[in-house]
Amino acid sequence: MTGSARFLDISLSPVARGRGEPLSAMRVDPLSSPAWRGLRTSLALTALAAAVQVQAQTRPPSETDATLPEVSVTDTAAPSADSLPRAYAGGQMARGGRLGVLGSTDTMDAPFRIDSYTAQALENRQATSAADVLATDASVQINTPSGDVADGFFVRGFSVGGDNIGEMAFDGLYGVAPNYRLFADYIERVEILKGPAAMLYGMSPNGAVGGSINIVPKRAAQDLTRGRIDYGTRSELGGGLDVSRRFGPDRQWGLRVNGSHHGGDTALDNQHRKATVGAMSLDFQNERTSALLHLIYQREAVDAPTRRASLATGVPAPGAPDGRRNITQPWEWYDATERAALLRLQHDMTSRLTWFAGWGATLSELDRLFNTPSIINAAGDTRVTPARARFEVRRDNLETGLRGQFATGAVKHTATLQWSRYTDHWGMGSVAGVAYTSNLYDPILRPEQNPPAPDGVPRRSANTLSGFSLSDTMRMLDDRLIVMLGLRRQNVDSTSYDATTGAVAARYDKSALTPMVGVVVKPWGKDVSLYANASQGLSKGDTAPSTADNAGEVFAPYKSKQYEVGAKFDHGRLMTTVSLFQIAKPSGLMTNNTYTVDGEQRNRGLELSTYGNLSASWRIHGGIAWTDAKLTRTGNPATQGNRAIGVPRLRAALGLEHDLQAIPGLTLTGGLIHNSAQYVDTANTQRLPGWTTADLGLRWRTDIGGRTTTFRALVRNVTNRNYWAGASQWGTLSVGMPRTLQVSAAV
Repeated sequence: MTGSARFLDISLSPVARGRGEPLSAMRVDPLSSPAWRGLRTSLALTALAAAVQVQAQTRPPSETDATLPEVSVTDTAAPSADSLPRAYAGGQMARGGRLGVLGSTDTMDAPFRIDSYTAQALENRQATSAADVLATDASVQINTPSGDVADGFFVRGFSVGGDNIGEMAFDGLYGVAPNYRLFADYIERVEILKGPAAMLYGMSPNGAVGGSINIVPKRAAQDLTRGRIDYGTRSELGGGLDVSRRFGPDRQWGLRVNGSHHGGDTALDNQHRKATVGAMSLDFQNERTSALLHLIYQREAVDAPTRRASLATGVPAPGAPDGRRNITQPWEWYDATERAALLRLQHDMTSRLTWFAGWGATLSELDRLFNTPSIINAAGDTRVTPARARFEVRRDNLETGLRGQFATGAVKHTATLQWSRYTDHWGMGSVAGVAYTSNLYDPILRPEQNPPAPDGVPRRSANTLSGFSLSDTMRMLDDRLIVMLGLRRQNVDSTSYDATTGAVAARYDKSALTPMVGVVVKPWGKDVSLYANASQGLSKGDTAPSTADNAGEVFAPYKSKQYEVGAKFDHGRLMTTVSLFQIAKPSGLMTNNTYTVDGEQRNRGLELSTYGNLSASWRIHGGIAWTDAKLTRTGNPATQGNRAIGVPRLRAALGLEHDLQAIPGLTLTGGLIHNSAQYVDTANTQRLPGWTTADLGLRWRTDIGGRTTTFRALVRNVTNRNYWAGASQWGTLSVGMPRTLQVSAAV
């Protein structure tokens, strides 16, 4: 008991940030107030009390407690708007997910491609963050290297995140998820809605159009006590505790606390990492009312963080270096502290009318000393000017609405009216160091630099995204025909500030309407769904530059349009999906010295996927994504029709599991990921070759001292292949992960 309590206190207590130097706040924020610190202290005390209660119990775990993490349940009942769809056969994927304002929807009823990875998938993958499980999706490419400061993704060939994963929704709301990394400790599901979803979720903070990623946080579904220890290549060691209880009359109250701490040398040269995570979920439910509160505190500090390298113009892409090589100096570092809160309320006003509301906020503070290197020649020489920089990102989101059910003749309706308002404020201060050179293949150790911290964190930008949406889901012919219609009015108010004077440098205030229509037809019963959708994504329009004849002209938000058709087949314990899509994203360009909205990137694709049980002892999860990403309008004959940056034509992912009958509880796991070649520049002169990596692992469930214990081991990139994982939309390169060992034990 004493050891557990001490561990939780370490994991959840406040930690001085920024190497002992407080960041300058732009204004008083509720997340940095004494009230927030009190909540965080209460979180630690609650976790301590739960640990004491655990030690006081003497009963062995019930059969349900012992087997729940591995249970695979199939259920064809349509989930309610706020329920969590059940896991599909195999337990790795869920049978449905959230469609923004439409709420939870069964896979076979959704006129979209939606994949929902379960907590079991994260555990078996030994995921540190959401990126570790998203990397196994054929439609998703990770465009940041391991050891970077943030996770970033391409979905259907368009960027989501980059240096700002505030693009990811948290329980359906943007602006709540931590800004740089989403740790697996507090994640119950990772849901990916493929394609633009401005009507469903509202415009994403950075205008992502390839897809929407929603994080479903853990909550207290049952009584649970789980501890784990982890070990990674070299000396990264850590552990965590997950405690869940329901209590009160009729078990109306639920509490779930997660905490972890990890530290040590990673698989990369000179890199040392420490990470502390604490999360709490408190909920209340009765027949008509539910309330949910989530709190998150996390801190990650890394010495010698890796960074994507830019490739100088005209320089051919050099061969990929050894994945363990790290050109960041041992004296460079970053230190990120993030706090998040989410409150959700729901009340059934009548049996057919429900009011809902949600509020969430995040405060992200980053202090760092490093910068983005540039590859200056084919020999792999690099040049970088390190900078001591401080960032502060404050975001919040508020929504409320009504959801009602009614019928018109034989047509059943579920209509939703929602209002939402998202805001963010971004500040940065920076002091440059002295430039130094190095080499990708033979890093050079340079004398330590220690530029002073910036005096403050001046405000750089502020954004407000607000609007109304109205949607209607119509079910007809015994649910064999489902039609979803929606319309959102979105207003985009954006202001940028002069970093020196603080004065307004530019202002943007425009609105747009985004419609959506989706149709599902089940011609042969509930096991086959044919679907189609037409949806739109939004990104902030440009302002004509000062060099243009129409300087200062402000353009309305850009509308990306998707058309998609597909089919889903539920074979009972195996789900297969095929989809065809086209997304066209406009952009601005200069034509005859006039800035116009005539640019366009058009991505066409074919996706095939499958997951579930092949037999009683074999499970599969895999897919193939073929994407033709073209620059269809560039205003430049040299780039017209070229392939878009960072998008491989073919990406495939396959995961298999096999239970060995000779050794009860032992499961062998394996995975393959393949990326074809891609380009770093719009001229298509800088090319990254294709690559294939393989993972191997095992999992053993057994009983030790009356407690169910699971041992896991995973070797990523078994062959230790050197490869460029991909290119970002800015043309920066990510080095692939080296061979890495992860082992863990959960009790």
